[in-house]
Amino acid sequence: MAHTYLLEIGLEEMPAHVVTPSIDQLVKRASKFLKEQRITFDQIKPFSTPRRLTLEITGLADKQTDIDESVKGPAKKIAKDADGNWTKAAIGFSKGQGATPDDIQFKEIKGTEYVFIEKHIAGKPVADILPAIKDVITSMTFPTRMKWNVYHLEYIRPIRWLVSILDNQVVPFSILDVEAGRTTRGHRFLGHDVEIENAADYEEQLEKQFVIVDAQKRKAKIQSQVAQIASDKDWDIKVSASLLEEVNNLVEWPTAFAGNFDPKYLSIPAEVLITSMRDNQRFFYVVDHAGKLLPHFVAVRNGDLNDIQNVVSGNEKVLTARLEDAMFFYQEDQKHSIDFFVDRLKRVSFHDRISTMYEKMERVQIIVAQIAKQVGLTAEQAADAKRAAQIYKFDLVTEMVGEFAELQGVMGEKYALLKGEKPAVATAIREHYLPDSASGQLPETAVGAALALADKFDSIMTFFAAGMIPSGSNDPYALRRQAIGIVRILNQYGWTLPLSDSMEAFIIAEQREDKAPDLDQNAIINSVIDFIKDRIINVMQSAKYRHDIIEATVNATNNDVLYMLDSAKVLSQKMDGEHFKEIIEALSRVVKIATKANFADDDLVIDPSLFNNDSEKALYDVVNNIKQDYFSATPSSAYEQLAGLAAPINDYFEQTMVMDKDESIKNNNLRQMTLLSNLINWFAAVERLIVK
Repeated sequence: MAHTYLLEIGLEEMPAHVVTPSIDQLVKRASKFLKEQRITFDQIKPFSTPRRLTLEITGLADKQTDIDESVKGPAKKIAKDADGNWTKAAIGFSKGQGATPDDIQFKEIKGTEYVFIEKHIAGKPVADILPAIKDVITSMTFPTRMKWNVYHLEYIRPIRWLVSILDNQVVPFSILDVEAGRTTRGHRFLGHDVEIENAADYEEQLEKQFVIVDAQKRKAKIQSQVAQIASDKDWDIKVSASLLEEVNNLVEWPTAFAGNFDPKYLSIPAEVLITSMRDNQRFFYVVDHAGKLLPHFVAVRNGDLNDIQNVVSGNEKVLTARLEDAMFFYQEDQKHSIDFFVDRLKRVSFHDRISTMYEKMERVQIIVAQIAKQVGLTAEQAADAKRAAQIYKFDLVTEMVGEFAELQGVMGEKYALLKGEKPAVATAIREHYLPDSASGQLPETAVGAALALADKFDSIMTFFAAGMIPSGSNDPYALRRQAIGIVRILNQYGWTLPLSDSMEAFIIAEQREDKAPDLDQNAIINSVIDFIKDRIINVMQSAKYRHDIIEATVNATNNDVLYMLDSAKVLSQKMDGEHFKEIIEALSRVVKIATKANFADDDLVIDPSLFNNDSEKALYDVVNNIKQDYFSATPSSAYEQLAGLAAPINDYFEQTMVMDKDESIKNNNLRQMTLLSNLINWFAAVERLIVK
């Protein structure tokens, strides 16, 4: 007979953002528990609201599955003595298996007989197993936890009730002073306590108490109500998936309603109004069919339509108070020039171990000028990038950003335009924060991209130099996100920016203009390169490149981000080619032999007069031919040139003893191998590639 089990954890209201991850975690843990306990089931249906996490498990078996196992013991010669009597080893083994020596059987394995006991373990009834689900509940983890009363248990919120019913029978257990039973709680204001007689009645019983426990049904109801308001009023209501999810996890019985605010506030930038409604009040904002913001909002209450006008009025008053503040801040900020705000940044710390924000901007001006030259910005773009770098943090000290921190960059763009800055400069101020997540939107303008790169390079270099390097999951200054931003921007724009040479150029320029921080940035260049390479690995892994191709490209001597990414693409395209194995094996052989030498770059002069055969001269000529423009070639071109070396390399090794007895000839050969190895390693560490 199949059974249905209901488990409900009743809590004080949880934060909206933890509800969905918590119910997902509970499903996963319960499923693992049942499988470990050998209890089969058909489905686990999750229910969740701000006050409860619930599982309805259907198709539960009557009992655990039985186990038949054959347990191996000692060899027969150890189990019996010379007289054929059971030894202590045999007696102890059988006792440990809950049996006697009479239950022992012998089986031959590879010519030797061993003791075996055949065991049949009958499964326990499911009702006897389910009380242990208490451990599933108490083992859950949360981003933040709290204690209550005098109890030691830490949980997302205090547990107030527990429901545990198998079909129509309570499965007893307790957590702290809360006994599991069949009584659940309805809506905090509209419903009352109710006893669940049968597990299958749970959802229906709670709906009568104004609780929609199915999160998807609750979300669909919100969407339907909002759509009805939009239809009735001919509005376009902007419902983002993230806000809908949050609102859904704030209510048990949703009722959507519309409210209004004074049209005079539309003179404030739309981003401010949207932030006030969406982020601060959890309201959906409204636009007309042309996309223009309207003085209305839609919100969702946790209740019914009773006294809805009072609810509307209360929400309008709260929003108006915030908009009144925003209007004041907006007007006050416009009384000052950009230079006024920039000057104030001299008293704002970027970090107390690094510099002020004003000094950071001075460094970024120098870095962005270097980047503009390296990536080939036009003179106008370079000038715009320089101007943007002179002022790009000014909005941090405005009243508006002081109140709405999430609008930094956005208000910088708005105020820059109001003060007559060029649109390209204003846009760059907003875009320098991008991407604001690992997969977030990238800057859409070259000026914004250059400024974003300069800002990110400065942050990473100075924090590393100050010893504040991310470790484990600890990354308080989001340096990993900034590093992956560098990788994605360079890839998006196809910009060549060798990491070591670029950072050295940044530091030299800062020192020349006496703007360098009181930190040794030179000492951390290699660490920063490795840090950024780790982010390149993440990008390549997301692109599903083979592990060995990733290892080969990030360990090349060329540390230009775009080159590494393109090299991985080239190798992925070529790896199934007819001659790929032959090419890589030939190149790898050169690299392996070159490791036996240790010549400086200025000591790689080859003497052709020491050649003993034509293959040496042929390889020498072809290498000289390609190395002229090899280091400026694209990865695709570099691969083709290296591929063309496979045949001359194989001929060389067939006719040449590299480690010649004559020391001068041997060193000449090793110099030739080292020179060629340097070309190969510039493209990729080919010896890391797996070829079959």
